[in-house]
Amino acid sequence: MTVTPESLSDRVDALEVLLFDLDGTLIDTIEMIMASARYATEVVLGEALPDDVLRHNIGVPLVAQMEEYAPGRSAELLKVYREHNARVHDEMIREFPGVDGALRLLLARGYRMGIVTSKSRPVAQRGLDCFGLRDLFEVLVGYEDTMVHKPDPCPVLEAASRLGVSAEKCLYCGDSPHDMEAGIAAGVLTAAALWGPFAERVLEPGPDFALASMDNLVDLLGEGEKRYRLQGSLRNRPPA
Repeated sequence: MTVTPESLSDRVDALEVLLFDLDGTLIDTIEMIMASARYATEVVLGEALPDDVLRHNIGVPLVAQMEEYAPGRSAELLKVYREHNARVHDEMIREFPGVDGALRLLLARGYRMGIVTSKSRPVAQRGLDCFGLRDLFEVLVGYEDTMVHKPDPCPVLEAASRLGVSAEKCLYCGDSPHDMEAGIAAGVLTAAALWGPFAERVLEPGPDFALASMDNLVDLLGEGEKRYRLQGSLRNRPPA
């Protein structure tokens, strides 16, 4: 069945829950992640891997990233990465402009919100606490909470289950193609955050919406002219 702008609009009207990826979507940790990955590969492998290699799988669990960098040496890489990341975390982390205000406005409109991330829960909570965002979210599904991870839909479905809602009443916003693949497979609406590091690749899975800023999400979930202008950014999934 082809997804039409009209059917998408109906689904937007029915939304109750907004789910978000964390890194590259709500908080800007990309340079911190890259710095820790450069450090770990240089210390363990003797030379930092190229940035395009280090950036490619941001968004999947760290152990999978490290195994891709050097098969069989993921444990060493992960240990050094985590030590470096813990040292520089609070100094290097940044919040994307407009995130706090947009989230609080959406919460005031009655949307329930959750985080779906491949990070461990304690590290994710540390990032949220840096900007006073933790209390805005009812659930946080992290690495420890599912047996399989993005791009598998399981983490997204776990968040919906914990909130007691069906996938059809959820939207997932993320910056990576892994986020969009997980959301599409879960049957939720998907919104690509184009302000992250995957501005081109995040669109490849065919998300429902492409957003240039958090303000776009606020407008999409509002009423009137601005909302319908955003249909020009709509990207339909291929017919099923």
